[in-house]
Amino acid sequence: MPKEFGRSQRVASEMQKELAAILQREVHDRRLGFVTINEVVVTKDLAVAKIYITVLNAADEAAKLANVKVLNEISPFIRHELAKRMRLRHISELHFYYDHSFDTGMRVSELLHELEDHKDSEGKAVVEPPKQDD
Repeated sequence: MPKEFGRSQRVASEMQKELAAILQREVHDRRLGFVTINEVVVTKDLAVAKIYITVLNAADEAAKLANVKVLNEISPFIRHELAKRMRLRHISELHFYYDHSFDTGMRVSELLHELEDHKDSEGKAVVEPPKQDD
């Protein structure tokens, strides 16, 4: 019977907690916005960690990707801080990626609200006929 949570999953969970604390307390880079760690995926051999983030209050896609670029630039510092906090022989190589699932969820929510606004009193969707050119 396989284990419910393997070692890589446990390491990823602990790494997520420690990364959040490091970004909150140790990283003082003005180029970074309010970064949230959504998920950490660690390979089975613990060599590489993919870190999925979201950036709140980022104006556009370029600002979000700029935050990811900054995090990848300072990843050696973050990795060093992580090594101080976690009791592992080797610390994974850190790769940061933007997680688009939050943006997708917000867009779906907006679409559902728009659909609610276009319902009539009986709960049926009101479909406007297409305008025809005369």
